[in-house]
Amino acid sequence: MDSEKKIYKYKKVLSNPSRLEVVLKEIRTLVDMALTSPLQDESIHQAPLEIVSRLLSENTNLTTQEHENIIVAIAPLLENNHPPPDLCEFFCKHCRERPRSMVVIEVFTPVVQRILKHNMDFGKCPRLRLFTQEYILALNELNAGMEVVKKFIHSMHGPTGQCPHPRVLPNLVAVCLAAIYSCYEEFINSRDNSPSLKEIRNGCQQPCDRKPNLPLRLLHTSPDLVSQEATLTESRLKSVIVTSNEIHVEVERNNTANQKMTANVGNDSEPNLIDCLMVSPTCSTMSIELSPQADRVLGCYVEILKMLSNYDDWRPALASLLQPIPFPKEALAHEKFTKELKYVIQRFAEDPRQEVHSCLLSVRAGKDGWFQLYSPGGVACDDDGELFASMVHILMGSCYKTKKFLLSLAENKLGPCMLLALRGNQTMVEILCLMLEYNIIDNKDTQLQIISTLESTDVGKKMYEQLCDRQRELKELQRKGGPTRLTLPSKSTDADLARLLSSGSFGNLENLSLAFTNVTSACAEHLIKLPSLRQLNLWSTQFGDAGLRLLSEHLTMLQVLNLCETPVTDAGLLALSSMKSLCSLNMNSTKLSADTYEDLKAKLPNLKEVDVRYTEAW
Repeated sequence: MDSEKKIYKYKKVLSNPSRLEVVLKEIRTLVDMALTSPLQDESIHQAPLEIVSRLLSENTNLTTQEHENIIVAIAPLLENNHPPPDLCEFFCKHCRERPRSMVVIEVFTPVVQRILKHNMDFGKCPRLRLFTQEYILALNELNAGMEVVKKFIHSMHGPTGQCPHPRVLPNLVAVCLAAIYSCYEEFINSRDNSPSLKEIRNGCQQPCDRKPNLPLRLLHTSPDLVSQEATLTESRLKSVIVTSNEIHVEVERNNTANQKMTANVGNDSEPNLIDCLMVSPTCSTMSIELSPQADRVLGCYVEILKMLSNYDDWRPALASLLQPIPFPKEALAHEKFTKELKYVIQRFAEDPRQEVHSCLLSVRAGKDGWFQLYSPGGVACDDDGELFASMVHILMGSCYKTKKFLLSLAENKLGPCMLLALRGNQTMVEILCLMLEYNIIDNKDTQLQIISTLESTDVGKKMYEQLCDRQRELKELQRKGGPTRLTLPSKSTDADLARLLSSGSFGNLENLSLAFTNVTSACAEHLIKLPSLRQLNLWSTQFGDAGLRLLSEHLTMLQVLNLCETPVTDAGLLALSSMKSLCSLNMNSTKLSADTYEDLKAKLPNLKEVDVRYTEAW
């Protein structure tokens, strides 16, 4: 009660300030009272900040030096308390007007550090985000510029390989997304009534009816949702319409484009983001001119995203946050932005961890991702396919060496794959060989064209010869004959299995036991060549998720599968739902979850015997 009386007294005194010296003295006394109060009540600390905030808002004639003196006086309270909204506005103004002030470094730095470490939701306190955004821009205005920002980011991460504060990265990303959004706000706010995508597409077939500046209807993250990027869940998107005199579309009128557009006539569904930018209307250029200030802001915050991508422990979460492409469509149409962001995507493509490079793909079916955006023909692709080849290489080397992934490449990116293979890119040569090996391409002329492409380079010729050898061995392997049951000795390896299967015909092999051997997922490439295989025992091997995905696509007639004591997880076990012939499945002592178990039971109608002991589903 005594503290409340004192606060009321100071509020009354400071509401009618006379001389600055008196005001500063009263503020210091108020701060000391709040800091020494035995009451552990947040209002005791927030009340002085709110009083000062009101004082500053009501006395706009104070000089800059007087502003700084007041900020220094309340600094002790800011060490453990977020500034209220009005005070944040005042701090933002100070950062903009006096970015080189020592107050920015000495007083604001610990305040911003505390915000980044402890803030849980910028959506509830957007002015904290705005203050953090202006503070970083103030750092960028110093003589050392981005070096100062880089040191600040490093201080937030810490000297060790693992950042001890889990909220720092999501909060930094939220600030970056909001700042980048603000750069294009002028274009976003200039939106006018525009036709729908369907009208745009149909109108593209009648050049005489097209307006000089073609409006586009695309997807972008709303400003209200920018702050919500602090979570690892997918961003909610909404459709908006844009028309701007600064965004120009030049349409290439060629036969291919006309065929694509004609195919879409009568289709009521609106295309997704990347599809609209890539194929209809066919866009050759979209030039966006930012103001000098917006250009500086964009450069600063894209550079921060680059910095964040350089930290190994932050990269998985960063990739997940950026996977839904949470940027306005104007940014994706801006060549400078996509060119600078390419570094971040390249970092994802170079990371061997599946949780990182898998985020290059779309967040869900029916949506395009960074892989499509930076592929040849994509609006962000500014090279001859080098990044595309890098992305395909890392995805193929992980768990995406599947028919589904190869089929999507054959349907959408066969041309770029063949061009890169023609130039000797080894990854693309391997892709074309796999398409032939897995019978992805049905058209005979296309098959012959792929073969011609492979034979035009030394590396392609060599791989194609190896493919032909494998095909001959496969025919011999699948020729009727040989044992119906086979058990490999314990400690056998992938190489031992490959050597054995290359020694004769195994067209009759129905039961194969690899129990207690040292085989891994790599042996799946040999197992899928056994046409009569019905029972497979992998008990106590190192066979993992990648192998299961491959088996699920090729051995659809498998009836009995033993995965006891293998390192498989839900990610691989879910793929078994396509093996409708399974009637016996042993998942004892695996990382099976209860949800995945229920899902498998629902999708495998013939499953009669199941062992889930020593799992979460037990």
